[in-house]
Amino acid sequence: MNATTDATDTGVSEQVAKRIFNLSCIALIVTAMTFAIRAGILGDLGEQYGLSGKELGWIASMAFLGFPLATTLGGILYNAIGAKKLVWLAFIGHAVGLALTIFADGFWGLMISTFLVGFANGLVEAGCNPIIAQLYPNNKTTMLNKFHVWFPGGIVIGSLVSAGMTQLGLGWEAQVATMLIPTAIYGFMMLNCEFPTFDEELNSTGNNIKALFNPIYLFLIVCMTLTAVSELGTGQWINQILGASGAQPMLILALVTGIMAVGRFYAGPLVHKLSPPGVLLASAIFTTLGLYLMTQLQGGAVYFAAVVFAIGVCYFWPTMIGCAAEYTPKTGALGMSLMGGAGMFSVSIFNPIIGGWIDSAKTEAASAGLTGVELELATGQAALSNLIIFPVILVVAFGAFYAVMRKRQA
Repeated sequence: MNATTDATDTGVSEQVAKRIFNLSCIALIVTAMTFAIRAGILGDLGEQYGLSGKELGWIASMAFLGFPLATTLGGILYNAIGAKKLVWLAFIGHAVGLALTIFADGFWGLMISTFLVGFANGLVEAGCNPIIAQLYPNNKTTMLNKFHVWFPGGIVIGSLVSAGMTQLGLGWEAQVATMLIPTAIYGFMMLNCEFPTFDEELNSTGNNIKALFNPIYLFLIVCMTLTAVSELGTGQWINQILGASGAQPMLILALVTGIMAVGRFYAGPLVHKLSPPGVLLASAIFTTLGLYLMTQLQGGAVYFAAVVFAIGVCYFWPTMIGCAAEYTPKTGALGMSLMGGAGMFSVSIFNPIIGGWIDSAKTEAASAGLTGVELELATGQAALSNLIIFPVILVVAFGAFYAVMRKRQA
């Protein structure tokens, strides 16, 4: 969580800036662990409470619903109540939501607790992204990438915790309880931590709302829906899509998230060399190439395709939020929060569409006489062919964005 900073440019001490940055990273680790551990225990929840696949789907969807609602509300309230109160609300949501999950007695208990956890996850984004951008005004995109290291990092931590505890025969309740530890840590770090205040006129919600109609911001938020589906949409379905490719889907997921964590941590030199629009263009190209290779390769070669794909999606999320902060700064906290909310909301919309693509591809492959592994392989490759559409559009969009911003700078 190294935070080499330019925070002194804001009048905030290095020590305070570093503490806020580090507690933000730990809060994001909790957010990511909820995604990983929830995926690992869904089957156990269904078995214990006699839940159908559809009911489990509704429970999981509550996290995706709570997230954009919280980022939208948090973005509106940020200027009025400040980052610290938003992060305190996230702490309460995590603590209460996780505890209610442990003691839930069925479908509705799990629905409510999962929504609370998802809402807390959104508040982490709503509170932490703007404060980091404000603390590091001359290094926004780099520091947001370093902050977002801990989303893939937290997924790796959560996946290892879930897998290890399952091997030891520990139940899902114990796995959920482990997330209360980092929750308690960032809550403790909040005590006696003074968050800085910034210029109230610049950070007026009314001014932020007016700035949302900036053409650059509107362009970015549309692109955010496509980058999020390219990254998270593929990740959510990777088991079903690549299960018959000859590679281990969960190893691919671990490989992708590991590369994303390392890439984001060392994003600084790349961002300064290529500029944020240049990074986005390169990301779209690598994502397209990675998905294409996944449709063509099998066996061990799929891991190479996964590396290319990981390099592509690595910088999407934090660089999009960084672009909003750098190129449309008057949108403020609201702009960054809505950007993250739009990304997560688009994933919730496209998840059933991707599922429909998989069902249609399977039906078509079966009607062509394919069975067994060949059927599953053809289904996965057809689904990936559809997913390529998103980064291909982004190559064109970010190519134009890069050209326009270079011309402006010149």
